[in-house]
Amino acid sequence: MSVQLQIVVCAGIVPDPLQTLEPITTPNGPGLKNELVLPAVLDPWAASALYEAAALAAKNPGSKLYLVSLGPKAKLQQVMMTVAQKVPFELVPVDGPIGGFPDAHSTAGALAEAIEAIPGLDKSSLLLFGGWESATRGAGVTLQLIGERLGITDQFQGVDQITVSDDGSFEVLERVEGGKHQVSTCQGAPAVLGWATGNLAEPRNNPQVGMANMRGIMPALQKAKAASLAPNGLRYVSVALPKQQRTTRVVKDLTPDQIAAELAAWIGAE
Repeated sequence: MSVQLQIVVCAGIVPDPLQTLEPITTPNGPGLKNELVLPAVLDPWAASALYEAAALAAKNPGSKLYLVSLGPKAKLQQVMMTVAQKVPFELVPVDGPIGGFPDAHSTAGALAEAIEAIPGLDKSSLLLFGGWESATRGAGVTLQLIGERLGITDQFQGVDQITVSDDGSFEVLERVEGGKHQVSTCQGAPAVLGWATGNLAEPRNNPQVGMANMRGIMPALQKAKAASLAPNGLRYVSVALPKQQRTTRVVKDLTPDQIAAELAAWIGAE
């Protein structure tokens, strides 16, 4: 016997981290240089959540998987051409700004509104997935805020594994200090799970899955609701790349203890 779940994955798109990302100040606030032409990818943390959600939905026939993503429609279409070939899902797009600078409260509000508008969504069986961290600014509170707006108080962060029982209850492994996991048991949905890396590898591309997904993705993108993210009082004084510092000395005949002491003194002076 299996339990039918409604799994919603919140996954943002981010500039490819392999590109050079240079922050600049624009008339609308901080941004990235040439942001509109930078190639985009699905946030790696949220991608892990999507793959885990797809595996969970496959184990529980009748479950539904939704991917809710906020970003410019053109960028969403570009990313979905690749992501759609990984796992089956229904896309719920929100047309809005990309990047790590928008306020977390405004972002959470737009995503929560999109989730509540999903036709036929049963909140009593809802599992809200997302990334524990992010490849952008990583505010660390967006997923929690979405859950609060949806009235979901059972929340788990740093999740690596979920095991669902036949009665709908589930066990969660959350990362804690010392490379260990905290084991939690929840009576059932609804719940929020912020995923770490999980246990699954990235699925192989499947053109058949991609074609099936794209039949729903393209109409959804055309109907994507625009979202304007208010700063809510958030103000950046400046944005800049981290400073690089390199001091090299070539010294012979130092003992390991002397080298370690010098390194410790240099670190302590920072």
